[in-house]
Amino acid sequence: MLEERNIPREWVMLALESPDRTEIGADNNIHYIKESHEFGPRTFRVIVNPGATPNRVITFFFDRRLRMPL
Repeated sequence: MLEERNIPREWVMLALESPDRTEIGADNNIHYIKESHEFGPRTFRVIVNPGATPNRVITFFFDRRLRMPL
């Protein structure tokens, strides 16, 4: 998934290790939210299934609903 979308693995690790915010989704997946200035002011989510062993990253996306202030 990361290679297909040209997403640096470091972004995922950064979100998992030091998120700006976390949320628990309705499906009990954990949403790690991180702000990035690398490609302009953007916010992205890494969604993880905590029930899988080891925990599994489900998806990564830039969340346009959570725009950073300029």
